[in-house]
Amino acid sequence: MSSSLERYTDRVEKYSARVGRYADRHPRLIDLAVVLALMGCASLGSSLTMPGVAPPDHAGTCTALMGVSCLALLRYRSHPRTAVVVTAVCTVIAVALGYLVTPLLLGPIMAALYWLAMLTDPRTTRAFGVGTTLAVTAAAVFSDSMDDLSLLLRTIGPVFWLMLPIAAGTMTRLRRAYLQAVQARAEYAERTREEEARLRVTEERMRIARELHDVVAHHLALANAQAGTAAHLALTRPEQTKRILTDLTGTTSSALRELKATLGLLRRHDDPDAGPPEPAPGLARLPELVAACESAGLTVTVTTEGEPRPLSPGADLTAFRIVQEALTNVTKHAGSHCARVRLVYSGSRLVITVSDDGPAATAPPATGPGRGFGVLGMRERAHSIGGELRLGPRPEGGFEVTTALPLIPEA
Repeated sequence: MSSSLERYTDRVEKYSARVGRYADRHPRLIDLAVVLALMGCASLGSSLTMPGVAPPDHAGTCTALMGVSCLALLRYRSHPRTAVVVTAVCTVIAVALGYLVTPLLLGPIMAALYWLAMLTDPRTTRAFGVGTTLAVTAAAVFSDSMDDLSLLLRTIGPVFWLMLPIAAGTMTRLRRAYLQAVQARAEYAERTREEEARLRVTEERMRIARELHDVVAHHLALANAQAGTAAHLALTRPEQTKRILTDLTGTTSSALRELKATLGLLRRHDDPDAGPPEPAPGLARLPELVAACESAGLTVTVTTEGEPRPLSPGADLTAFRIVQEALTNVTKHAGSHCARVRLVYSGSRLVITVSDDGPAATAPPATGPGRGFGVLGMRERAHSIGGELRLGPRPEGGFEVTTALPLIPEA
């Protein structure tokens, strides 16, 4: 039984969908078929009378009136108000001529009111609906064809039959508006998801670009400085040259490890057999960074003020990368052999200052305002965790980079 009902329901849905597609492709043919059906209903309704009462002797006039009202319905899509007015006038005249008020006779005006409620705003529907209902009801009250009925029946009948299409049209309009709103929300949600996905992809690309830049630029700068120093001291200080070349090997190995770790994160696909990722660098690796810089001929002094407090993983990585980039710029551009790193734990902030003693009038090109990816990366890193970054020449000479990063609040 249930399978038969399901097959019947499927057939009805398929037929309805087929009819809907045909109606969308040929709206005028559908309108013409509806108008012809309403014309037949109005003609049949004009032949109905009360028991024992002869029909009015105005068959030709009534047919013409119903024909005009039905022809007016052909323009309901573009002129729904005009269609209501024309059908209302024709219906009132027919009722005044003595024709019985029946749903068949009211078919054209009911269709016009339905389309008016469906296509126009509520205010227009109320105005035309109330006026049409009052006119038809008044004609029915004073019509000779309904003398055998009480005043209540002569009143309630037209009101009911004319309010019914108005209510149906209003419900159809509200349902269409609801479906359009749902579709609009779905399209907006889909568009928002696509934009959010693109934004996440862009942010991830920027993050990867920052990581690769920091790793490659720092280690290549150190390797270049170490190689240059080793070449300069190769003949005069062979022991120191050997030590520098050993450090150069460590620098390149460290670069390869960090590149492998970064690229490994990109290749991970939630593999359960994959090992845990290598922890991100932080201020705990600052001594390694200082040692690498010193092997390249740059003396780095680190001072700490205040009680050291923990940073979030993101802030810890940001602090290390900013110090790393600043020292890399000193190595490449400052023309100085000394640099200072100052860590100040104050309140809810960690203030990091990296400075050098290079020429007063010369700023490193890579750290000039609006120049180089290093400065851009440092700014992006600091701002991404709610920090600040300032940099520029020092009045007494050299260059200075200062950043303030948030600390983890104490419990």
